[in-house]
Amino acid sequence: MQPSRDIQRLLEIMAALRTPETGCPWDLEQDFRTIAPYTIEEAYEVADAIERGDLDDLREELGDLLLQVVFHARMAEEAGAFAFGDVVQAITEKMIRRHPHVFGDEDARAAGAAKGMWNRIKGEEKAARRAARAARGLSPEDGGHGFLDGIPVGLPALTRAQKLQEKAAQVGFDWKEAKPILDKIAEEIGELREALDISDRAAIVDEFGDVLFSLVNFGRHLGIDAESALRGTNDKFRSRFHRVERALTASGRTLEETDLGEMERLWQLAKDTK
Repeated sequence: MQPSRDIQRLLEIMAALRTPETGCPWDLEQDFRTIAPYTIEEAYEVADAIERGDLDDLREELGDLLLQVVFHARMAEEAGAFAFGDVVQAITEKMIRRHPHVFGDEDARAAGAAKGMWNRIKGEEKAARRAARAARGLSPEDGGHGFLDGIPVGLPALTRAQKLQEKAAQVGFDWKEAKPILDKIAEEIGELREALDISDRAAIVDEFGDVLFSLVNFGRHLGIDAESALRGTNDKFRSRFHRVERALTASGRTLEETDLGEMERLWQLAKDTK
């Protein structure tokens, strides 16, 4: 089998990998749940390539992410649920439906992207999905009927916190400006201190979560995406720690052989190195 630019070749490869007896044993063992973590990981690797500005790597990571879509679609086809073509049709229908000012009739195009139109269309789609699931005897897709229930539970916690806050802000449940949120953060830190003083583990975890949630809210008001900001700090920490490690290696020492005082000295030097 030869590689190709045609998506059909990728579908054929996945079909071959999933063919009993002649396919790949590992691929044959997988199901939706076991593949889901890889799907999330590949999405993060796409984001990482974008963050680093590496377009060659981005091309490869987008391919890995596409493979995840094909993998899930193949398993669904085997279960008689849907195939890859159905996935493509569903998203093309959605994009056309959500952009009547681009793909609609002359009147819709002339009206332009009316304020609130996107949310109205998404609301209609959500209602239609609920009705379809109810007709099949299934529970609502998001587990409830509340205003915030449409925010996916599987999102990274920082991202989900930000989306929950953004959704609540749509109906006015929000701070008017950023500065008062600093007082709220200080209040939450005070409550965390109180929990620490009485060594209440459950309260410590709860109050720590409140601090994080408040920080996400503060960042949102500053126009900062919490997930991206923390990702940048993670990279900065890794880079500085690696400089400490390199400095120790150059002097014939290891991390395990070095005390905290020396590592802190090298850390400060790493911070000063641009």
